[in-house]
Amino acid sequence: MDQKDTEMNAKGVSSSTGGVVVQVREKKGALRAAIPYMPFPVAVLCLFLNTFVPGLGTFISAFTVLCGARTDLPDRHMCCVFWLNIAAAFIQIITAIVMVGWIMSIFWGMDMVILASYREQAAPQQL
Repeated sequence: MDQKDTEMNAKGVSSSTGGVVVQVREKKGALRAAIPYMPFPVAVLCLFLNTFVPGLGTFISAFTVLCGARTDLPDRHMCCVFWLNIAAAFIQIITAIVMVGWIMSIFWGMDMVILASYREQAAPQQL
């Protein structure tokens, strides 16, 4: 057993129980991948707007794509990503009548804040 643990450690996998490390990647749909990486204050504003007026924060975030915000769809043109965000906002507005859009809108805003915090951690602002 010690020899097996030693071999695993030599390969870069540190495990005291002889387990295997598995990496999981989230597969995102086109609408989810179109959420832009915005500055943190803008993402919080969009979350606030999505909480009280479903789809409004998503609609505003679509315009940040035209201002150069990065998304998880690098192979698509910025106008296509813009229209995907407009479509997501429209879906949220239409389905808000049955509460689904309102809940989707809040989760969308939470995703914006999470992506903004990743953006802040990955590249701290230099003054």
